[in-house]
Amino acid sequence: MPRPVTPLLTVDIVIALTDRPGRPVVLIERRNPPPGWALPGGFVDVGEPLEVAAVREAKEETSLDVTLRCLLGCYSDPSRDPRGHTVSAVYIAEATGDPVAADDARTIALVDPRAIDRPLAFDHELILADYRHWLDTGEPAPLRHIRGGWNEHGGHGDTESTEE
Repeated sequence: MPRPVTPLLTVDIVIALTDRPGRPVVLIERRNPPPGWALPGGFVDVGEPLEVAAVREAKEETSLDVTLRCLLGCYSDPSRDPRGHTVSAVYIAEATGDPVAADDARTIALVDPRAIDRPLAFDHELILADYRHWLDTGEPAPLRHIRGGWNEHGGHGDTESTEE
């Protein structure tokens, strides 16, 4: 059987520092293309469970030992990553201590998730909006549907929320 062509699987982690006032979240300035500020994360290794990948990527990029709290959501818009189609499982995690940039991270920033002061790479602004919704309600953000559905050429319509 030929190997199917599928999106690449990634994880991203919203890390809240519980020992700091306001529980800031950790952003990394990416060392590798595409440049910019982003949530810690990366590709899942073959044979690796998603949760193990999330803990590993958090440690590799921030030097923090995180505790995963829950799955925030899965993000799969084919245009979310300029390098190609990826699907990311995004986890909410907690940690204490001082993050240190390592591996793919050039520098670290601690930011108030309600007042992001810089543009973010990929779809991480959307992910943090969903995180704020979770902080406010304890519920996941409403699903977004694709207007017009998918077409046979892989194109898609604009997204819309199911929230009324």
